[in-house]
Amino acid sequence: MNNKKSEEILNELKLIIQNPKCELDFKNPFELVIAVTLSAQTTDKRVNEITKILFMKYPDAEALSNASFDSIYEIIKPLGLANSKAKNIISIAHDIHNIYNDIVPNTIEELTKLNGVGRKTASVVLAVGFNIPAFPIDTHLIRMATRLGYSKSNNPLIVEKDYKRYIKKDDWIIAHHLFLLFGRYHCKAINPSCSDCKLKKYCKFDH
Repeated sequence: MNNKKSEEILNELKLIIQNPKCELDFKNPFELVIAVTLSAQTTDKRVNEITKILFMKYPDAEALSNASFDSIYEIIKPLGLANSKAKNIISIAHDIHNIYNDIVPNTIEELTKLNGVGRKTASVVLAVGFNIPAFPIDTHLIRMATRLGYSKSNNPLIVEKDYKRYIKKDDWIIAHHLFLLFGRYHCKAINPSCSDCKLKKYCKFDH
């Protein structure tokens, strides 16, 4: 990989992905951090269906922090991992309400102190919720990095550094969305759309 090739890839992706943005529904950073926490091992579409119900009943950190585990569990059960997710989002709401006075923190250090919030979730909140340059890494981003030659690693921290080496800081947020959506809808883990792929000449995947 080099800077010129990376810029060419991003330009191609901008032609393929017309409206690159987060597909989770949210109205504010609090709803976003809860939605991203719930999105582990499920789809954004399913999360949106559940958070519509969840936020109608518990619209802010104070309300969610006072919710019972059982009531949250029943709402989010269709998403899977409901036991740990229910505990985590109640705890997150409690800390945002009681420690941060209902204001979601906007540093990766403070965000990752919240239960269930890892570096990826924190980076999404920074990038999408606060428009602060960050480069969230998930399985799609790791797959894209390997296939397009940004990285040879499966370690999210290393992959993040490798992307950042070739992508300007001002482009981190849009690049994250482009790689994520391209991986989600085009360059899938199984049966990727290789035959008509505009990025085939850059790809190291064994088609």
